[in-house]
Order: sequence, then structure tokens, then C-alpha cells
Amino acid sequence: MAKEHNLLIFILTIGVFGILTTEMGVIGILPLIADHFHISVSKAGLLVSLFALAVAISGPILPLLFSGINRKMVMLFVLGIFVLGNIISIFAANFTIVLIARTIPAFFHPVYCSLALTVAATSVSKEESPKAVSKVMLGVTAGMVLGIPISNYIASETSLEMAMLFFTIVNAMAFIATLLFVPSMPVKERVSYGTQLSVLKKSVTWLAIFTIIFIGSAISSVNSYIAVYLETITNISGKTLSLALLLLGLASLIGTLAGGKLLTKNALKTVISLPIVLGIVYLLSLLTGKSTGPMMITILLFGILFAIGHIVSQYWITSAAPDAPDFANGLFLSGGNLGITIGTAIGGLFISGMGTQYIVLGGLLFLILSLASILLSNYMYNPKKQLSSIEEKADLPT
Repeated sequence: MAKEHNLLIFILTIGVFGILTTEMGVIGILPLIADHFHISVSKAGLLVSLFALAVAISGPILPLLFSGINRKMVMLFVLGIFVLGNIISIFAANFTIVLIARTIPAFFHPVYCSLALTVAATSVSKEESPKAVSKVMLGVTAGMVLGIPISNYIASETSLEMAMLFFTIVNAMAFIATLLFVPSMPVKERVSYGTQLSVLKKSVTWLAIFTIIFIGSAISSVNSYIAVYLETITNISGKTLSLALLLLGLASLIGTLAGGKLLTKNALKTVISLPIVLGIVYLLSLLTGKSTGPMMITILLFGILFAIGHIVSQYWITSAAPDAPDFANGLFLSGGNLGITIGTAIGGLFISGMGTQYIVLGGLLFLILSLASILLSNYMYNPKKQLSSIEEKADLPT
């Protein structure tokens, strides 16, 4: 039984890795795509921005619509679309076809990812679910971190088509593994659309959504410009810069697993501590930013805490809406993408207004907001507080 569970988690991890590699890996080959189709790099960038927009739009909707269908069939359907889209991209005669072949699968990205997180969480006890989810999130992190350098290396050493073939192979491996080794997973207790949507009537859900957006913005306002920061403030480039970015990526993998263990051990303490600890590290970067050695340590902490931030966000929204896990995970993906958009924009404003060194101030602003929403949510919906209130009412004379 344990072996079957571990195999299921591994296949889900490979699946999300393939989908996230397809999404993020194209960033590493944008200049090559621009040259291949004789377009500007900014136009090639539509492959990234439209993909993210499709994810943000479909995040709350499609996981809800697919929530009552056999989970294995849904996984095969989505992975099949990604395989087909990548094959079309390999042989595409013009950029428009590539854009369409990437954007259509992007709408189904939240379906697979939210389902994978739900399956992982429900495959173990409630206490162990954060640890199981963190293993699947490892695939998300690996796709985001490793997708870019892998695709860039393959395209540089061989061709653009071979890089896209890599995306195809990873998704095809997940498809075949799912087909052969994942058992049929019919939905035993189907939750109606109305019941799932009703979680939006609860203020705790909206507080969780705002928390996700704030944490995502706090991370992205710094992470989106980390290479620029290291070049201009720390004054490193070339192989040293590549090493620093690799360190950030590897630290994120560590942080993903650490986040799951911390949430399993003490969830509330982990959630409250995140914005405080990350805020302290942001402030420290104002002191370490100009020195290569200390900044490398700061980068390590950034990577670990950024990854824990994603795990915390996923845990917080699913805890707020336990009766609609698929829908909650869809909200997590949409809120996270919205946070990336807002954080990147605010980080850019701080760079243009105050200078690159002060991008952490934008991050600190969002961390304060995230901590406020977490504390407010905990104050309003703490089970112990509610229990004591009930007991007090029971003790009142009638």
C-alpha cells in the first residue's frame, strides 16, 4: 500500500513538473523563438504572458467543472492536451500557431495541478497531508526552477525543436505512467457546484485569497528582479550570477520539503512566522546586498522562504475551504498568478522610483498586509476561540 501511494505521488510530481516546465521553460528560449520566427522578443514574450493569463482566468472555473469526473480520466485528458500542444509547437510554421498551441493547454493547467494537490492531500491522513502536498509541490518548484536552464541548454546545444521535444517527452512520460500505474479514481462523494461556490460567501475564504495574493506579491516583487538586483547592486555577472540563481533554485527545492514538514509539525505557527521571518531577511538584504559572500547566504534564505511561502499559501486556502478542495486549489493557482502580476508591477515601480536596491520595500509592504490578513483570519475563525465562546454561552443562566 505504501509503495502504491509513493508511486502515485511520484507520478503526480512528474505530471506537474511537465506542465510547469512547459509553462516556464519557454522563458529560457524566448530569444531563439524570436530569431526563428523573425519577431521581436517582446512579441515572443506573449508565449509567457498569455499562458499566465489563461491560468489566472481558468483557475477558479475549470477545476470546479471537472471536479465530478473520474480523476484518472481528467489527468489523462489534460496531459494529452499538453502532449498534443507541444507536438504542434515543434512543427509549427509560424508564431501564431505556436501561440495557440500553448495558450489552449494553459487553460487546463489549473485542472491538473489543483487535482494533483487534492489527490495528494486526500491520499493520507489530515495531519500528514501538508507533507504529501509538499512532495507534489516539489514538481511545481522544479518545473519553475529547472525548466528555464534545461530548455536553454538543450536549445543552445541542439535546436529549438529539440527543446520543445523535451517538453513533449516529459508530459508523455507522465501520461503513460498515469495510464499504466494510476488506478481508476471515480469521485465517490461528488460535491455540487453550488456547494463549492458557496465557500465564496464566507469571509474566511476571501481573507485566505487576499493572503495568497499578498504573499505572492511579496515574493514576486523581489524574485522577478533578483537577477537585475545581483547584477547592479551585488555587482556579479557571468558564471557567478548563474551560480547564485542555481543556488536560489536548489534552496527552493529544500524549502518546498521543509515547508511541508513545518506545516505538519505546527501549521499555525509556520503560517504566522513566514511573513515575519521573510521580512527580517528582506531587511538584512539592505545590509548584505553589496557583498557577494553575505548576499549568497541571503539568496539561500530567499529560496527556502519563497518556497515555504507557496506551500503556506496552498495550505491556507484549502484550510479555509475544506469542503471544496478542487475549487480551493484553483483559487490558489489564480491568486498566486495574480500575486505575480501585482508584485512584478510594484517591484518595477520601486526600481524606477527609488532604485533597484529598494525593491525589498515593496515586498515588505505586502508582507505586512499578509501578516495582518493571517492574524485577522486566525482571530475571527480560531476554533479554540469559537469553542470557548460556545462554552461561555452554555454557562449563562437561562
